[in-house]
Amino acid sequence: MAAPSTDPGVPDRRGPARYLWWVIVSQPQRVLIGAVLGSAWMVCLTLPPYVLSRAIDDGLRPGDRSALIGWCAALFGIGLLNAWLAIMRHRTMTRIRLDAYFRTVRVVVDHATRLGAALPRRVSAGEVVTIGHSDVGVISQTLTVTGPGVGAVIAYFVVAALLLSVSPLLAVVVLVGVPLLAVLIGPFLGRLQGAEAAYRERQGALAAILGDLAGGLRVLNGLGGKEVFASRYREGSRRLRDEGYRVGSSMSWIQAFGIGLPTLFLAAVTWLAARMAAQGSITVGELVAVYGYVAVLVMPVMFLIEGSYDIGRGLVAARRVVDFLNLAPVDGEPPARAEPVPGPKEPSVLRDPLSGVEVVPGRLTALASSRASDATDIVDRLGRFTSSPATWGSVRLDDVALDEVRTRILVADNEADLFAGTLRAAVAGRCASDEEAISRAVDAAMARDIVLGLPDGLDATLDSHGRNLSGGQRQRVRLARALLAEPEVLLAVEPTSAVDAHTEANMAARLRTARTGFTTLVTTTSPLVLDQADVVLHVVDGRVAATGSHADLFARAPAYRRLVSRGTDKGAKDESHETEEQRAAERRTRPRPSDEPTHEALR
Repeated sequence: MAAPSTDPGVPDRRGPARYLWWVIVSQPQRVLIGAVLGSAWMVCLTLPPYVLSRAIDDGLRPGDRSALIGWCAALFGIGLLNAWLAIMRHRTMTRIRLDAYFRTVRVVVDHATRLGAALPRRVSAGEVVTIGHSDVGVISQTLTVTGPGVGAVIAYFVVAALLLSVSPLLAVVVLVGVPLLAVLIGPFLGRLQGAEAAYRERQGALAAILGDLAGGLRVLNGLGGKEVFASRYREGSRRLRDEGYRVGSSMSWIQAFGIGLPTLFLAAVTWLAARMAAQGSITVGELVAVYGYVAVLVMPVMFLIEGSYDIGRGLVAARRVVDFLNLAPVDGEPPARAEPVPGPKEPSVLRDPLSGVEVVPGRLTALASSRASDATDIVDRLGRFTSSPATWGSVRLDDVALDEVRTRILVADNEADLFAGTLRAAVAGRCASDEEAISRAVDAAMARDIVLGLPDGLDATLDSHGRNLSGGQRQRVRLARALLAEPEVLLAVEPTSAVDAHTEANMAARLRTARTGFTTLVTTTSPLVLDQADVVLHVVDGRVAATGSHADLFARAPAYRRLVSRGTDKGAKDESHETEEQRAAERRTRPRPSDEPTHEALR
């Protein structure tokens, strides 16, 4: 069988049942083969009792050795056939489950990528991890019903037909008894589905708490809040354990009925057949066949019960996946146009009417705000991470195709993730690894000392989130990555906030040089960066209060002077000293490989 395409297709997000059906019809040929093999395997399980009965009636009782040998050989051949069918069935069902698993993983990862920076605001990291780790596995297991599940239904009717040839009474007992078993187990399946849903809800919430606890452990230690979060986690664990007990209780009843009721049913049918054999209504061979048929029927009944259980769990998991896939990429984003408007062909002004900010093409614009949240909100609107009336040239930004916006306008967040891998991969991102271009970007971001200080330079391995780098080093790597991308419009959020004054001054000057001729907006309150800007926008309470050069605003705008003066003269020295102290404390608390260079060595 051919490997599935890397394109997962377009999932049906109208509901959990429709999503499960989409996963099934996405691999129709494989599912059909699995259903045929599963049905053939189940039906072939009913053949040994028939052959054994013929061997008894035709060979053993009359003493016909040739007939006995012939039927025994047929029994051996059927055993080999069943073994081959079992292997092929299991192999095919494994492929079906893996296809469903990785197809769901791909659609979840693709949608997480589309959500971009909106993802942390819409759903917790713990919920995403739980979906990607737990729910996709449950969904894949649900597809078992397409093989042995279909085969169990067919085997049920085949056994009924075989019993009909022996005794109509026995056939009626089987046809009525098996559905009765399902009716008896039904309430427990409903209870289990409710318990699974509650358990899954608490599991996602607890994973979110654990992620917050692990991610902010250093800060929590400093604030003395570790025990508060740990207490919340312990309480959440206790509640999750209690929900797990409920799930286990329902599951135990289902498993007990799944094994016990079919066994009791087998005993009842065998007793009835034995009475009929004693009365001469059926032969001894037919009695053996009836016992074999009903014994074989235990397996289809168990598959039907387990299939019902898997479907219930699959619907719970699929509902979580569908809810995630229905999250809009932008909070409150209006419905997408059927025909998106193309962005302006030439570099154009980005305007945010809510704040009055205008980013002029080809200029370095700085945005200074006393509230960092105001500046971040403006960047989110201009980068189309939230819905707004922002315009790009003569078109509304929301009307432009999102792919085009992401290609031409880059938001460089100072907290953007650095994934585990090489330093080269962290800087290059999705850009081609051109050595000369990477070198220019590293120099422009004042990150050359990082490359020289690591044992393998650009090929050195970074931990997840760049934890083996200091805060200032991570910030410079992020800036190098943004500069290497060379976007038409760069919106940089506090790109120099974690470095010392000397490094910051050099970064600001090199940023201006690297972005000459491009459109750039930088949010900052550092006079070292503001002094490099072509124009500075002073934002007060979310609106532009003053516009001009840094020197001009510093001279004529008292509010602006108060905002930035903490970074000049004595304030500058104090701030630089505080930054160095913070970085030294970070180095003391951060685990460092034995061969990692010290800050002094990097100097």
